[in-house]
Amino acid sequence: MGSILAILGGLIAMGGGIVLVVLVWWVEFKIVVFGCIPPILFLVGIIALISGISGVKDSIRSKKTEKEEEKTE
Repeated sequence: MGSILAILGGLIAMGGGIVLVVLVWWVEFKIVVFGCIPPILFLVGIIALISGISGVKDSIRSKKTEKEEEKTE
C-alpha cells in the first residue's frame, strides 16, 4: 500500500509542477533554461576536447607499439 501512495504522490507532485511551470512561472522557467544553455555547451565542449585529445594520444601510442612489435619480429 505504501508504494501505491508513493506513486500517487509522485504523480500529483509532477502534475502540480507542470501546472505551476506552464501557468504561473513560464517566463522564469524560460530564463532559467536559457541561462543554463551556455554553461552546458561550454562543459560539453571541454568534454569533447578532452575526448579528442585522448583519442589522438591513443592512436599515436598504438602506432608506436605496432612499430616496436614489427622491429622485434
